[in-house]
Amino acid sequence: MHNIFKKPLFTYVIGILLVVLLTGVIISQLTSDLIILFAVLLVEFVVLVLMLLHIFEKYMKPIKKATKTVDELVKGNYRARIHHTANGSVAELNNKINILARNLSELTIQEDIHEKQLATVIDNTESGLVLIDEKGYIHLVNRKFISMFGNSAKDYNGYLYYEVLDNEKIHHLVQQTFLYEENMKESFTQIIDFNKKYIQIIGAPIFNEKKVLKGAVLVFYDITELKKLELMRKDFVANVSHELKTPITSIKGFAETLLENKEDNPDVLNKFHKIIFDESDRLQLLIQDLLTISKLEKNEFKLIVTDFEIGKVVDEVVAVMSQQLEMNMLNLVVNVEDNITIKADYEQIKQVLINLLANAVSYTPENGEITLVVELIDEYMHLSVTDTGIGIDKEVIPRVFERFYRVDKARSRNTGGTGLGLAIVKHIIEVHNGKIKVESELNEGSTFHVYIPTNL
Repeated sequence: MHNIFKKPLFTYVIGILLVVLLTGVIISQLTSDLIILFAVLLVEFVVLVLMLLHIFEKYMKPIKKATKTVDELVKGNYRARIHHTANGSVAELNNKINILARNLSELTIQEDIHEKQLATVIDNTESGLVLIDEKGYIHLVNRKFISMFGNSAKDYNGYLYYEVLDNEKIHHLVQQTFLYEENMKESFTQIIDFNKKYIQIIGAPIFNEKKVLKGAVLVFYDITELKKLELMRKDFVANVSHELKTPITSIKGFAETLLENKEDNPDVLNKFHKIIFDESDRLQLLIQDLLTISKLEKNEFKLIVTDFEIGKVVDEVVAVMSQQLEMNMLNLVVNVEDNITIKADYEQIKQVLINLLANAVSYTPENGEITLVVELIDEYMHLSVTDTGIGIDKEVIPRVFERFYRVDKARSRNTGGTGLGLAIVKHIIEVHNGKIKVESELNEGSTFHVYIPTNL
C-alpha cells in the first residue's frame, strides 16, 4: 500500500476528487440549465484528465526514463539500463537502447583489454620506446627506457624532449626525423649503473591518414653485448693470427736454416730439430684447443653422460700431470672425499681437471704448492684448485675466461700454454649446467671453484 501513494496516478485522483467537491459546491448555487452545462463540461474534463494520465503512463514516462538512460550512456556509464515495462514502439525503443548499452559496455571492456595488452607489450619489450607529438612533447615512455635513463614516467611525460633528454645526439636525431620525415639512426654511449653501455637509437616518423606528420617514435636498443661480441671476434682473429704466426715463423726459419747451411754438427742439428718439433707440437695443441672450443659452442654438441666415481678421474689426471709438476718443482696436495659418484661426461670432466691444474702450474713459481679438493655440497660436486702463484688483479678476474687472455703473457707462453684452457673449462662447465668462480689476490695465489650437478 505504501508504494501506491508514490505513484503519480494517486496524486491525479486526489486532484479530481477536489475538483468534484468544489464543483458540487458551485452547482448548488446554479440554475438547472447551468447545472446540465457544467455537468457536461465536468465529464469532458474528467475524460481529458484520464486520457492525459494514460498518455503520461504509456508514453511520456517511458520516454523520460529512456532519456535519462541515454544521458547516463553519454556520460560513459555503460551499465545503465531501462527496466520500465512498455508496449509497442516505446518498448522497441527501450529494447534497442538496452542493446546499445550492452554493445557499448562490451566495446569498452574489449578496448580496456586491448589497451592493457598493448601497455603490457610496450612495457615489457626489450627496447626503450619514446612517443613524441608534432610539437615535441613526450606522451609515452616504457619501462626499458626508464631503466636506461633513470627517473620515472612522470619525469618525461608532458615535457619537451630536449628539456628532459640531455643528449645532443638524441636531439639531432629527433630534428632529422622531423625534417626529412623518414627513419633515422644514431649511436651513442651511456653510463648505466657505472657501466658503459652502447645504445643505438632509431627515429621513425608517425603520419595520419592524410599523410600529415603527427609525431615520431624513438626506439632505443642496448647493443652492448653485440659490441662486446664484435670486439671479441676482432680480438680472437688477431690473437689466433698472432699465436699461429709465432710457431709457424720459428718452424719456417729453422727449416730454411737447415736447408741452406747444410749443417754437419749433430748437436746443432738436434737443437734445430727439437725446436721445430716443439713448435709443431705447440701449433698442434693450439689447433686442437680451437677445435675443442668450436665443438663445445655448437648447439648440436652432445655430452656422453655416464655414472662414475670422481676419485678415478682424479687419479688419472694426477698421473698425467705428475711429470709437469715434478719439472716445475711443485707440490700437489689432493683431498678427495670417498665414494663421490656423479652423472656427467667423463672425458670432459677430466679435461676440466687437467686444464685447471695446468693453469695453476703455469702461474705458480718453483717450490710452490697446488691443492686439489673435491667434495659434495648439497646436490653439487664442488671442485677447487688452489695455488700459491702470482695471483690475479681483481679488475681482470672477469677476463680470465676470455680466449687467449693471459694474466702473465711471458710466463704462460714459456710453459707452452695456448691461452684457451680456461675458456674451454668455462664452456664444459656451462654445458653441464654448472658454474665457476674465482677468488684471488695479487702475489698470494688463486682458487678456482667449480660446481657441477651430481645428477645431470
